[in-house]
Order: sequence, then C-alpha cells, then structure tokens
Amino acid sequence: MTRGASTTEPTYRVQSVDRAVDLLEILAGADADGLALAQIADALGTSKSTAFALLKTLTARGLVAPMGTKKTRRYRLGLALARLGDQALSQINLLELATPSLRALTEETEWTSRIGVLEEGYAMMVGRVEGPGIVRFKSNLARRELPHSTAIGKAILSQMPEEAVRAIVAETGLPARTTRTITSVDALLNDLATVRTRGFAVDDEEDNLGVICVGVPIFDHTATCIAAISATGLKPAVPVIGIDGLAAIVKRHASEISHILGMPTDGRDLAG
Repeated sequence: MTRGASTTEPTYRVQSVDRAVDLLEILAGADADGLALAQIADALGTSKSTAFALLKTLTARGLVAPMGTKKTRRYRLGLALARLGDQALSQINLLELATPSLRALTEETEWTSRIGVLEEGYAMMVGRVEGPGIVRFKSNLARRELPHSTAIGKAILSQMPEEAVRAIVAETGLPARTTRTITSVDALLNDLATVRTRGFAVDDEEDNLGVICVGVPIFDHTATCIAAISATGLKPAVPVIGIDGLAAIVKRHASEISHILGMPTDGRDLAG
C-alpha cells in the first residue's frame, strides 16, 4: 500500500492522485535544499520513472519546483501551493467549521457549549449551543467578557507570552466579578501556567456565582491559538466524571476543530 493510502472506499480512490499527494507530503517534510529524484522515489516506494512522471506533472502545474542542473537537480514545493493555501484559508468560516463540534459537545455533556475569540483584549463569544433544560446562561453573542474571569478568556491568554498578558490586563483591569475572581496579576499568571500544563482553563464561579465553565484553546495551521471553546453548567450539576473528565471531553472536541484548521501534527494532542 502506498504512503498515506486508505482501504476505505477503494473503488473511488485514484492511485496516481494518492501518490501525487504523498509526494507533496514528502516534499513538505524536507528541508530547504529539497530532495533528489532517488530520495523521492525511495520515500514513495516507486520506481524512479514513476516518481519522475509525477514530478513533471506537478512541476507543470506549479505545485513542485525543480532546483539545480540535471545532474544535481532537487525538488521542493512550488509556490502555487501558497496561492491555494491562501485561498483555502479565505474560505474558512470559524463558526461554521466549529458548530458541528459544539453541537456534539453539548449533546455529549448536556452543558451549554460556546466558542469565543480575543478581541481588543476581551473574550468575545461568536457561537453558542444551548444545553437542554430551562436554564439559559447570559452569553449574548458578540458581547465582550473579561478574559481573566472566563474559561475561554483564560484558555486563550494561557497561550500568550507573559508580557502580552500583562499588557492586556493593563487595559482591561482585573475587576472582581465575584468573590472568587482572580484579582492580582501574579495569581492570574500562576493560574495560566496551570492551564498550559493541564491543557484546559476553569472558571469556578469566577464570572458568575453558581456557574462553572471549562475552556480549551483552538489552534490554527500555524499552531497559533485563535479561539477557545468551552462547556458551561451549574456547579451543583457537575457530572460524576468530575471536572477532569469533563475537560477531557472538551479537549477532544477542541482537538477536532484544531485539526480541521490544519494544526501541525507535531505531537500536540489536546485530547490527551
């Protein structure tokens, strides 16, 4: 079986296309010097003639770029891929992409799920799926929330450098939303360090008394945190699996969204 090939629906797979994609993946893993024909053929598990035919076809479309003379020729990814990548990114709608995961998260936990981004230092909710029951949480879309007292806000802040967090806090302040709100910079930085270590943030009645929220960051194709999702419920209704169990579920759905966004597979695993 060729690299990356799947046994699912074999009737509808085109082997030459599979190999072409495998070739692009191989070049993507190479350094700036590119790879020689023999190296590519070996990595593909094909003959040099087959690899050469693929390279000629992809080169003609700008997807592969040859370097050097005939005897020393090496190949790297072509700039046409940059254009296609930019176009793919322009077609991504974060909320549309994340909504199936939010629905699945709410169905699995029976808690309200939300997705938010950081805007001018504040956590802004851009999507929500309500949990079942008569309880409705105050989470108006496009309403800005303080980042230091919300799980989504802290999940995003946890992925930022300390100086950036301090700059945001200087603008938004650290007002006490409840008696449990973090109100000192040092305490917030310590909490964010914990968030980074365990992979999720907790708003334990820090924004509203009686309400608990678990948030996990979302990463894009550059491994940059661009958003976070959360599950919100009443503290007395924490499931028997506890906060850690709930966080594992949120992390799994956050990981799904991040992988769809092209998060590099460099060992980072939000679902772990």
